[in-house]
Amino acid sequence: MTSLLVPRRFNGPPRSGNGGWVSGALAARLPGEGVGRPVTVTLRQPPPLEVPMPVSPTANGAMLSHDGGVVAEAAYAEHEPTPVAPVPVGRAAEAQAAYRGHRVHPFPSCFVCGTSRRVGDGLRIFAGPVEGEPEGRVAATWTPYASDVPTTWAALDCPGGWSSDLEGRPSVLGRITVEVRQLPRTSERYVVVGEQRRIDGRKTLTAATLFGPGAEVVATAEHVWIAVDPESFR
Repeated sequence: MTSLLVPRRFNGPPRSGNGGWVSGALAARLPGEGVGRPVTVTLRQPPPLEVPMPVSPTANGAMLSHDGGVVAEAAYAEHEPTPVAPVPVGRAAEAQAAYRGHRVHPFPSCFVCGTSRRVGDGLRIFAGPVEGEPEGRVAATWTPYASDVPTTWAALDCPGGWSSDLEGRPSVLGRITVEVRQLPRTSERYVVVGEQRRIDGRKTLTAATLFGPGAEVVATAEHVWIAVDPESFR
C-alpha cells in the first residue's frame, strides 16, 4: 500500500485539494501512470490537505481513503472523452480578459484558476467566454512550468467549470474522465477550451480539451460538477 499527500499549494477550495490535481495524482498511481489510456476518477468527499492518505488497489484501478472513508476512486474509463472544438490561440488570449472569475470567484485561491495566485505558483488559467462562440464555451492560453500528469489533469479541470455559471451556480468537481495523449511541454503555449454540455438537476456536465500547435489534441476531459454552497467549503 502507498499513500498520497496533497500539498497545501494544490488546493481548490481553501481547505481541500483541487479536484483535478488530486484526481490526476491518483490516476498517475495506476499502471501506465495515467498516460495513453483514459481514466475516470470519482471524488467522494473533499480531499484533505497535508495529510497522508492510503492508496489501495482495486479490481479496475485504485482507491484513495482517509479516516476510514473513501475520498476518491480511479478506474480505467469505459469510453474515451470526446474533445471539444478548438479555438485559435489569438481568440483564446482575448477571451481571458472576459474571465468571469475576475469579477466574482467562489474560490479565489484555487491552484488552477484562482485570481489571487502568483505567476509560477498557481496555473492562472483564466478561461473566459469566446467572442462569436455559443454560450457555454470558454477558452484561455496556458504555458506550463511543469509537465506531469497531475498538473495536466488540473489544467483540464476548472475550464470545464467556468463554461457553466459558477457565479449563480457554484459547483465542485464530482467526477472527471481524462485521456492524456501526451504530456505538454514546458515553455510551449497551449490553448485550453471548456464547454458546457448539459445540466441535470444539481449536476452540470462539461468538457475541456488541451490543444497544442496546429490544434493538436494533447489531452481531453469530461466532467460532472455538483452544485454546492461554497460557504461549506471555506
